Amino acid sequence: VQLQASGGGLVQTGGSLRLSCAASGNLFSIDAMGWYRQAPGRQRELVALTPSGGKINYADSVKGRFTISTDDAKSTVYLQMNNLKPEDTAVYYCNAKRIATWKVTDYWGQGTLVTVSS
Repeated sequence: VQLQASGGGLVQTGGSLRLSCAASGNLFSIDAMGWYRQAPGRQRELVALTPSGGKINYADSVKGRFTISTDDAKSTVYLQMNNLKPEDTAVYYCNAKRIATWKVTDYWGQGTLVTVSS
């Protein structure tokens, strides 16, 4: 599975950005897709995850502001980010998961930088 993320950039506080992640390869094995982010000096954290046929999960810090969606073919996942705050500044990584009984395999995109100026 290969993931290609795009859409990052510089935006002012209160602005919006839309991230896209194009997936290719053996997508039939993918059970969930989502976005993580990593700010300088901090650990990578979950932003939003959409399991196939399951409930979407959002980090508390982005609920009500970010929306994750996928296209019908499930080959692209989007993250619509509204009302951005400086604390949203991070490198955002697209993620895909293959979930087996005893193992979760993660696939990662290359990351796209989002900078929110105050």
